[in-house]
Amino acid sequence: MSYSQEILSLAQENNGIVTTAMVVDAGISRGCLKYLADNGRLERVTRGVYILPEVWEDEFVNFQSRYKRGIFSLDTALFLCDLTDRTPGKFYMTFPSTYNLSGPKSEGILCNSAKEPLYSLGIELLKTPGGNLVKVYGPERTLCDILRTRNRTDVQIVSEAFKRYTARGNKNIPRLSEYAHMLKVEDKIRAYLEVLL
Repeated sequence: MSYSQEILSLAQENNGIVTTAMVVDAGISRGCLKYLADNGRLERVTRGVYILPEVWEDEFVNFQSRYKRGIFSLDTALFLCDLTDRTPGKFYMTFPSTYNLSGPKSEGILCNSAKEPLYSLGIELLKTPGGNLVKVYGPERTLCDILRTRNRTDVQIVSEAFKRYTARGNKNIPRLSEYAHMLKVEDKIRAYLEVLL
């Protein structure tokens, strides 16, 4: 199999997306990507991310490919965790506290930063509407985050998110309580759960 075919196979296996990192890990020269893009067999959507021409561009994957340390959070995480129907107009991402935020901010990403152990708390791999896996704060972490005073999430969105969460079969109240304690929002979480459970 030629390198070009191998790259196209990688893209097929990954919902039509291939990254420079995937190609390099497979032992193939980056130049093959440029060759395929120049010949219209791949489209370059952003630095290091290519898609097959017939594939819908997945912005979630684009941002996470460019900003590997970024975790989707707040309203964006609510959407990916299926706790709201509102498609995010802007993307929220959380980065380590030492990360230089000028790049993501220049692209319109709404950035937060967190120190360890809070940065790593509750990270999950969830599917985007395009069927690709990205790093997102899970539902329990996100519910705690939207109640923190510095994150001014609309009250209606918060109420809807808690109603959806408590109606789920796979809710994890002990984990939610643990995260609420770590993020210092226990009283707020308790107030919502007392009404809904």
